[in-house]
Amino acid sequence: MHVLGYRRHNKIIERNKEESTTMSSTSLMRVFHWGPMVALFIIKWVTLITLYCSSMLWPPAESVAGLVFMATFLGFSSLTLFHFSCSLATGPGFLPAGWQPSVASAASQLQWCSACLGYKAPRSHHCRRCGRCVLKMDHHCPWINTCVGHRNHGHFTAFLASAICGCSLASVCLSMSLYYGLNRTWYMYYGTGQEPQVVLTVWSLLAALFGLGLALGVVIAVGLLLVFQVKSILRNQTGIEDWIMEKATYRHRKTDTQFVWPYNLGRLANLRQVITWSCRTQGDGITWQVVEGTDQYTLTREQLKQKEDKRGRTRSYQIILAYSGAWFPLTQGISVCCHPPCTDEPRIALEEGDMVRVTRWKKYWLYGEVVQVEQVQQVRVRGWFPRRCAVERVDHEDTCVLARQGEDKKDK
Repeated sequence: MHVLGYRRHNKIIERNKEESTTMSSTSLMRVFHWGPMVALFIIKWVTLITLYCSSMLWPPAESVAGLVFMATFLGFSSLTLFHFSCSLATGPGFLPAGWQPSVASAASQLQWCSACLGYKAPRSHHCRRCGRCVLKMDHHCPWINTCVGHRNHGHFTAFLASAICGCSLASVCLSMSLYYGLNRTWYMYYGTGQEPQVVLTVWSLLAALFGLGLALGVVIAVGLLLVFQVKSILRNQTGIEDWIMEKATYRHRKTDTQFVWPYNLGRLANLRQVITWSCRTQGDGITWQVVEGTDQYTLTREQLKQKEDKRGRTRSYQIILAYSGAWFPLTQGISVCCHPPCTDEPRIALEEGDMVRVTRWKKYWLYGEVVQVEQVQQVRVRGWFPRRCAVERVDHEDTCVLARQGEDKKDK
């Protein structure tokens, strides 16, 4: 025990040293990923083609309306880039490795993170992509190459709102530019002479069409995401916590008790925790304001009980067919490929004879954790695999006990 504790202490010290020396470089390196690169490309493309078309549609030097439009559009474009950069650079806020509560007695009410070698603070969750426990984690966003959490939630919401406003203006401008550009010849002969003179070459026409498609896509897709984010903020309940609350409601359905969400302080108070003029969220991400009748560990105690129920539902399966870990395993049948789990959770490679503790079931897929032979310093392997690869293992001793109990009842 002393040796394991010493090793754990050394790993925590080494990890904290690495964090202190690489935090700034990590923030800069996040941009070198396909997600941020694509996002920056969309922002720049829509901005440049809109400026090009608006200079012909509503020349800012010839009308006040044109000047106001260009200034407003540039303002939203700049805000989009600013809040995007802040969301990426600020990060969600990570729990220090090896974190422990200030009150030792509270440890029994918290979940343990085997990856970070510390306890999980209330509302924090471990992200396998970031490899860290994230404060008030909402989701991992590939477009900023990090999680949306406590510290960057305000900037992320402002990024979504400014992107929608900017792309809405761009959609109007590009649509009208394409209309007048494609009908320029007709207006030359039959127009009043007051129509905008929009001249489009083949390449500028293609660029405008592509820009319009990007702008409309952003308005629709990001608009839906913003609606979900605003609902989440008003309820003070992240996407992950929605699932926890749903399970809590289901767990208490047959009891006289009702689980009260401890962080719902009212819509206005919930909004002020995230949306501020500086976009800096309130609090330290560990201690939270709670409603009357709850405390700091109401949610964590509910999570521990849900984990306990989950362990009670766990079933052991033995692998009878090897699985490569492919997302679309053609060798496992067409039905397996056509009905994959709708999640980005990993698929795990398995060998014949492996044992897996299964906690989730679908018609063609199972989710579970591989049973490790040596538990010391082993990384937990969890993920999905085809159902036809495994059979449930039934303990023969338990079956015999049940059979004997049945025979005893008959004899009586």
